[in-house]
Amino acid sequence: MKRLTDPKPFKEIMPKVLQMILNVGLTVLALALCVMLIIEMVEFLKFIVGGEKQEYKYFFAKILVFFLYFEFITMIVKYFKEDYHFPLRYFMYIGITAMLRLIIVEHDSAVDTLIFAAVILVLIIGYYIINITPRERPLRKS
Repeated sequence: MKRLTDPKPFKEIMPKVLQMILNVGLTVLALALCVMLIIEMVEFLKFIVGGEKQEYKYFFAKILVFFLYFEFITMIVKYFKEDYHFPLRYFMYIGITAMLRLIIVEHDSAVDTLIFAAVILVLIIGYYIINITPRERPLRKS
């Protein structure tokens, strides 16, 4: 007869419950990002068709925000396709895009621009290191 305080069912059920909560949360987040992406697309089309006089900074900022939404949605799709795993390279893509957005929009200070460029360089070097390391590592024998 099993005791009610037996930890085995808890160890088996709890990860599944937490995974379900995470999946539902990410699905809701993906839907919200899709709505935001559509709103950005509409704003972008209004900008192009309406012929409003806006600064080019505003134009580039809107394009890069669009790509950030797109990358986050893509990352969530990859999470579900790769058996509940976030590929690290997508975080690096998002970081590079975000830093490029900062450089384009906030380029008043040369020191800040240099720091942002250094961050992009570090991210690219990290991405290169990830790509040259083997994905499958042999198991160590103890």
